[in-house]
Amino acid sequence: MFLGGAPAGPAGTGKTETTKDMGRMLGVFVVVFNCSDQMDYKSLGKIYKGLAMAGCWGCFDEFNRIDLDVLSVAASQ
Repeated sequence: MFLGGAPAGPAGTGKTETTKDMGRMLGVFVVVFNCSDQMDYKSLGKIYKGLAMAGCWGCFDEFNRIDLDVLSVAASQ
């Protein structure tokens, strides 16, 4: 339960709902974030810290909208 996952597939196939339902079945709170190109590395860092402190799962919807330079910084954190 401490590993990450990355559901992939076409839009509208239920990836977010499946993640939320799996968390519900395992008794883990799932927080869904709608990503945009306005997110920066500081906001992602705050989200990661909050998820780690609360012990809940994060579901990043529309993750592909985040700028590549922000993703590279976030991957190194």
